[in-house]
Amino acid sequence: MEPGPPRPVLRRESGNWALQSALDRRGLGPVAGVDEAGRGACAGPLVVASCVLRPGDSARLEGLTDSKLMTAAAREKMYDLVVRRALDYAIVVIPVEEVDVKGVHVCNIEGMRRAIARLRTHPGYVLVDGFRVPGLTAPSMPVIKGDQAVACVAAASVLAKVTRDRMMADLHEEFPQYGFDEHKGYCTGSHSAALTVHGPSSAHRWSFVNVASAGMAHGLRAPHPVALSVAAAAVVQNGRVGSLPGQAPTPVDQEERETA
Repeated sequence: MEPGPPRPVLRRESGNWALQSALDRRGLGPVAGVDEAGRGACAGPLVVASCVLRPGDSARLEGLTDSKLMTAAAREKMYDLVVRRALDYAIVVIPVEEVDVKGVHVCNIEGMRRAIARLRTHPGYVLVDGFRVPGLTAPSMPVIKGDQAVACVAAASVLAKVTRDRMMADLHEEFPQYGFDEHKGYCTGSHSAALTVHGPSSAHRWSFVNVASAGMAHGLRAPHPVALSVAAAAVVQNGRVGSLPGQAPTPVDQEERETA
């Protein structure tokens, strides 16, 4: 029986740099992280980012962690730092129209493939936040809570979230009645109240049950095509089946309530 490849040795003192550092030491780098922002939102684009950090750059990126655990000011500062210090990165924006035609999960998977493919530096290994992504151009591994456990995934999460938050701030200028600058398109109480009063806009994802229900109540139609397979009786969000039409939408996990 042939022995398998040598297992990377993780050094606990390395914190969230341990896994990628171990892969680098084994000659499996450059290591890329990939993550998304906006998967659980019912309005606005889905944004996916990939990032390759310089080995040994942990001291220059002190405080880098899951973007949702950082303040808005800290995220903005870290975004600028990652853009300056990263060996390579790519950001992919998937518009509402594409999400409504293909569905969130399909767009998330495709977005991660695109984000890795657009890197100028081809990675030797890819670390993904939370779930397996088939079809990548390099060996990969899902990491549970990767945006907290792995620095390059955390960097990707910062790039994706700050990019999306800025886009939602721009959408707020166009549609101030919804408060996109506050809830960033997630299903908060204030957002649901605004949907009830005003109905959905072209920035909303009409494949989501709560948006479609609000549109029906206002006699509105989706401003772009929505695939029947996506806008079915039960909408799947993040691997969980959503509500039936006329019922309240499935609550979004607390970690996905990405408020500023």
